Amino acid sequence: MAEINMGTGPVSHQPVTSGADRGTGPVVRWARMLLRSKTGTVGFIIVFCVIAVAVFAKVLAPHDPNLINPAMMLKPPFWAEEGTTEYLLGTDNLGRDILSRIIYGSQVSLLVGIAAVVLAGAIGVFIGLIAGYFGGFLDNLLMRIVDSFLAIPTILFALVILSIFGPSVTTLIIVLGITNWVTYARLVRGEVLSIKEREFVKAARSIGVRHSKIIMRHLLPNVVSPFIVISTLSVATTIILEASLSFLGLGIQPPTISWGGILSDGRDYLATSWWLATFPGVAITITVLGIIFLGDWLRDILDPRSVTRK
Repeated sequence: MAEINMGTGPVSHQPVTSGADRGTGPVVRWARMLLRSKTGTVGFIIVFCVIAVAVFAKVLAPHDPNLINPAMMLKPPFWAEEGTTEYLLGTDNLGRDILSRIIYGSQVSLLVGIAAVVLAGAIGVFIGLIAGYFGGFLDNLLMRIVDSFLAIPTILFALVILSIFGPSVTTLIIVLGITNWVTYARLVRGEVLSIKEREFVKAARSIGVRHSKIIMRHLLPNVVSPFIVISTLSVATTIILEASLSFLGLGIQPPTISWGGILSDGRDYLATSWWLATFPGVAITITVLGIIFLGDWLRDILDPRSVTRK
């Protein structure tokens, strides 16, 4: 009698590898694929550098980011007239070092971006798996909830919640998490609707495998790849949302430092002290571009339906 294969079946999203890559370790294969893509390489370098800066902020920052020095207020960058090498990117209206504040701001921006995406992903994947697998009334109910969240502008919903409960790092992570889970739910549900009709899932059902085991062992591994891609890109969006809310005064509050907060501090000095808002804006732009480049490369590698391979 033929033996039934009860594995997870063919995973729908696998990295495309050449013959030269087969037989080598996974780290070596991924490194080779990354080096073949200029966009992916640039994105990886940017993301790696930003993470390194956030981790080693205490070592890299030349000054205490909250140290007030009235004698050095509004000093321009070192290459400008009246600038000094002691403050490479200048100082703000309280004499605090801009470079040090940008370095420390990377910690909060990355923390909020990554933690909010993890929370949103956990909620969205759970709901997407349940809705897609069981279908019927439960699927209709959960999708109507998703539609309700989609009808509410994310930034408006976040502003209302933050104004009620008060701004803080924890509150901001929770708010951004519960406002962005719908993307994951719709993505995972769509994948599950396709995967659950495959032979290996039907075989598992026919021999009485529990629903929870089918979901965890057969469905979840097949949605990991698209989840990774969408999560990577969502980190960039979340960082921008955090900066926007902090700029409006409803995000990260002083003395905690964030890039959006630095931008907010410098908006009243744009005409006279351009560096106060320019450098944190550049930091946000470079970080978001790096994450987008890396996410674009991951999409090309993990999505077999992608036509362009860099």
